[in-house]
Amino acid sequence: MTDCLFCKIAQGELKANKAYSDDRAVAFHDINPQAPVHVLIIPTRHIESLLDMGEEDLELLGHLHAIAARLARELGVAEAGFRVVVNTNRDAGQSVPHLHLHLLGGRAMGWPPG
Repeated sequence: MTDCLFCKIAQGELKANKAYSDDRAVAFHDINPQAPVHVLIIPTRHIESLLDMGEEDLELLGHLHAIAARLARELGVAEAGFRVVVNTNRDAGQSVPHLHLHLLGGRAMGWPPG
């Protein structure tokens, strides 16, 4: 998808403050952080939302969550606690149509969210 912001970041066409990268995923610090630690974790392959994932994507979804856990440890929020969020579609707050996980930490989180 040529005009997808996150595809351009994954392909290196746009700069981002990357926290992690491999052949299947990229993680980068959010430009509008909602917590002291706010990292977005995206697949390098364009998948618009969680609704567009199939059975063949189960391993990829697990990989994205494993990256979240790794980064939580590396960024010092694992012990106190962190949140992983996937917003799907407009009413949930998905503003970029490319699947992404939000890793949030570094402060107490309220419940219920939103």
